[in-house]
Amino acid sequence: MKLTLHVWRQKSRTDTGRMVAYPIDGISPDMSFLEMLDTLNEQLIRTGEEPVAFDHDCREGICGSCDMMINGLAHGPERGTTTCQLHMRSFADGAEIYIEPWRAKAFPVMKDLVCDRTAFDRIIQAGGFVSVNTGGAPDGNSLPIAKVDQDRAMDAAECIGCGACVAACPNASAMLFLSAKVSHLAQLPQGQPERKERVRKMVAQHDREGFGHCTNINECEAACPKEISVEHIAQLNRDFITSTVSSAVK
Repeated sequence: MKLTLHVWRQKSRTDTGRMVAYPIDGISPDMSFLEMLDTLNEQLIRTGEEPVAFDHDCREGICGSCDMMINGLAHGPERGTTTCQLHMRSFADGAEIYIEPWRAKAFPVMKDLVCDRTAFDRIIQAGGFVSVNTGGAPDGNSLPIAKVDQDRAMDAAECIGCGACVAACPNASAMLFLSAKVSHLAQLPQGQPERKERVRKMVAQHDREGFGHCTNINECEAACPKEISVEHIAQLNRDFITSTVSSAVK
């Protein structure tokens, strides 16, 4: 395959950045998108140019590191697919491909395609955990949990924190990420003691980080590589209202 890549190049947070075009040849349709970028970087290194910086780790659709916009779509054209699982057969020979970082106030660009997503870490630190001393690991069957609750918790727990929901949302809202982290603990008995306090703290941190508000556009669900449902946002809203009212009554 012969391709023309239009890649966002930015030296640092303070640099204005620009799109740079790179022709590339000899790309196999069976390559992953990241393997194609590896090939581009090898080409750039051979010609004495600086390689394109981009995040990656597991390359198995698990870690959520490979965050980039491809032709204006978070993670590219395939539904339910991370960038690292996207293959070049999804593009036509001779195609022009535009590659950019996430665009959000809360995700400042550090270099080229690399964004600072530590805002997500701070949201988790605000309450996305269960602070219970359990001692030794309990037997797996000692605390029966209904199958429907197990399934909903696991659906929410699939979130890999990639930030595609933020990048796709016109408001740059992280509500799908936030709701997945809140909902997954809200379905389980271990998450009940701190449930009300958790949702207030995490929503407050979300707002402090500069993410936008949810206006039910649902682009987040469409862009999510794990196809997490916006039903979790509804669950978050119910928990937040309940928590706010109960705290006001106290």
